[in-house]
Amino acid sequence: MTSVVRLLLFANIAVYALQEFSSDRLYINFALWPLGSFPLEGGGRVGFELWQLLTSAFLHGGVAHIVLNMYALYAFGGMVERAMGSRRFALLYFASVLTGSLVQLVVVTATVEQGVAPTVGASGGVFGVLLAFAALFPHSRVQLVFPPIPMKAWVLVAGYAAVELLMGVFGTSQGVAHFAHLGGMLGAIVVLLATGFRMGRQRPGDLPGP
Repeated sequence: MTSVVRLLLFANIAVYALQEFSSDRLYINFALWPLGSFPLEGGGRVGFELWQLLTSAFLHGGVAHIVLNMYALYAFGGMVERAMGSRRFALLYFASVLTGSLVQLVVVTATVEQGVAPTVGASGGVFGVLLAFAALFPHSRVQLVFPPIPMKAWVLVAGYAAVELLMGVFGTSQGVAHFAHLGGMLGAIVVLLATGFRMGRQRPGDLPGP
């Protein structure tokens, strides 16, 4: 396991454990809320704060949520970190988190009349890692648990992006931050282009140092 992936796994699991054994104040203060000020049940108000763009990525909505995110980070993050180097991988991950949070913030603020709910999860960063994996190793074969069909990495991620866009636009799978996922992919694209990585030229055995 590579160093940044290890740290991210540890940080996410540690914060989730703290979240489970603490009061709701951790969730309320550090999840991503829409712009504005909104009343809470039991008193007080809540709304967007700048730090939530980052802190919301270390909170999760349940065991299944964190397990799926951390499994994807573990499965794909190591190869991407080796290909990019640890510092650039960290830049890509947190840029994806921030762009995912910003896109989600715009969407939830624009649709706040439909209800106010916080956004949590590392999915923006994880989807950025998935995009980077497909860009760097497009012809690597991957296979989902369901459906158990092997496919090239670029096909998998392009299909994911299309499904996320459709679900986000048509409002299916309520409670899933589809636009945070797409925003995370956007952040990864920006970092890959800005750091000069040649899309599709890397191979699993052709991994430069940090």
